[in-house]
Amino acid sequence: MRRGIAASALVAALAVSLAACGSSGSGSDAKGDGGPVTITYWDTSNATNEAPTYQALVQKFEAANPNIKVNFVNVPFDQAQNKLQTAMGAKGAPDAFRAEVGWTSAFAKAGFLEPLDGTPALPDASAFQPSLIQQAKYDGKTYGAPLVTDTLGLLYNKDLFAKAGITKAPATWDELKADAALLKEKAGVDGFFMRAGDGYYAMPFLFGEGTDMVDAKNKKISVNSPEAVKAVETYKSMFTSPGTVKADVTTDSYAHMMDAFNTGKVAMIIQGPWEITNIYKGAAFSNKANLGIAPVPAGSTGKAGAPTGGHNVSVYAGSDAAHKAAAEKLAAFLTSAESQTTLALKNSTLPTRGDAFTAEVKANLGIAGYQAILSSAQPRPELPEYSSLFASIGTNLGKIVQGQADTKAGLDATAVDYAKLLPGFAK
Repeated sequence: MRRGIAASALVAALAVSLAACGSSGSGSDAKGDGGPVTITYWDTSNATNEAPTYQALVQKFEAANPNIKVNFVNVPFDQAQNKLQTAMGAKGAPDAFRAEVGWTSAFAKAGFLEPLDGTPALPDASAFQPSLIQQAKYDGKTYGAPLVTDTLGLLYNKDLFAKAGITKAPATWDELKADAALLKEKAGVDGFFMRAGDGYYAMPFLFGEGTDMVDAKNKKISVNSPEAVKAVETYKSMFTSPGTVKADVTTDSYAHMMDAFNTGKVAMIIQGPWEITNIYKGAAFSNKANLGIAPVPAGSTGKAGAPTGGHNVSVYAGSDAAHKAAAEKLAAFLTSAESQTTLALKNSTLPTRGDAFTAEVKANLGIAGYQAILSSAQPRPELPEYSSLFASIGTNLGKIVQGQADTKAGLDATAVDYAKLLPGFAK
């Protein structure tokens, strides 16, 4: 998760909005009377596995709207937030773009996004999951059309479970640790590989203790609360218990985790649906039915929860009327039931609206598995700085799992960083 943009960028954004690409596209119709217009769309999906489907949908949109041409640009996800921030504060901003849900409120606060309520971009907000519309809002207005949703689940190898005599997915973290030890003993593989030093993957532990990084509603920093300390102690134990893989804090740790799972060297991971397509290519899952998907285990409170992630389509506020109108049409097209169904079938991503969960879509075992656990996912609070909170907790979690800081000291350091980001919040 990267830092959000500062509210002070609003002045710069508004000052240059007329110079942005949205108002200077080739063949533009500034009056918005339906004449030919070329808009720019930034796609932030995986260039190999996902972008071809988005590009095909854009071409279908162009065929249905002959007066609108779309300049489709794939931007690497890990660079996209900074590139968007720079472009919307100067020249070259896209008219529409695919944005991670955590960016929406920050960009809206800075004045970079067009409200979509009552526009062609969002003809029927009730078609979408209410939580997805809620986390696309800022200050009472909706700034994104939900394009893709996701959450974290417990993925497991059914064949390895059978070898170890395990008949169901663990429902608590203690059960998971017991199963990991059994898998090592009976199946001869590591039982569990946890992503280390990444705040996003630690969220289920916080939610399981009934807390979060911050209490946005009451403007209170909670990352170093007793509940959070307990959560991170449990998280820390996932790297030291029998049958669990020790903390991997290398730059290739994500790839190591996925390779171990896909080849059957580890039996359980915490992961999102964005990896389903790649998992099915792995030797351990040539039989797709071998992949088990369950809710993340519960904490000591008995609660289980994972963050709601995903992406929205947003429209740049600095574009002229013609470009905004065309961008809104594109947003509606990409988030329509038909397009959502296509994305699910081609990319194995989760639709954001109920009418896209067709029988064919639900026949995808990965999608069906995640659909069953989406209801327990926790939406992000309406806090522009929320995405920025992951940097500090990730750094300090890395220190904690390596023994470079004890749990309380590491979380106290995180709270100090949060106080700088959120001056109106109590510690």
